[in-house]
Amino acid sequence: MRSRTVIAAVTAVLATSGLTALAAPAQAAEYSSALKLYGVQYDAPGRDDNRCSGGNTKNEYLTVKNYSRTTTVNLKGYVVKDATGNRFVFTNNHTLQPGDYIKLRGGNGTDSDANNVVYRNNCNFIWNNPGDTVYLYKPSGAGADSHSYTKTGSDPDNNGYVKFHG
Repeated sequence: MRSRTVIAAVTAVLATSGLTALAAPAQAAEYSSALKLYGVQYDAPGRDDNRCSGGNTKNEYLTVKNYSRTTTVNLKGYVVKDATGNRFVFTNNHTLQPGDYIKLRGGNGTDSDANNVVYRNNCNFIWNNPGDTVYLYKPSGAGADSHSYTKTGSDPDNNGYVKFHG
């Protein structure tokens, strides 16, 4: 009862002073996962070239970060998808310490926890340059995080990179 009275009083003071309360971002309330999509390099620098040898798909990447302060997370079983159903499953153990991140890159390469990189071993681009939606699912199938972007609305400096979380 007391908290409702305090909230009502604060709301009344803000309303009469012309101020509004700052709400938490909707994304924060939607998912309670330690892993979040940090950002995406959706447009690899240079002319798009998806040849496995000499192409630039390895320069297109998604960064996934562990935002927990105390929990180490194993990526094995996590799934990344786009709006059209392209998907990647982390099939190997890749552990992220609190505050650590990993870049999921296109193209072929050698996965490395030490270098914070996992390769999709697929030379096709996954993220659409005009816009896309990126989904991260837990091994249970529950949503961990998701974000949509558009080249014109989400990338004001036109560098092909969109940051979702700080």
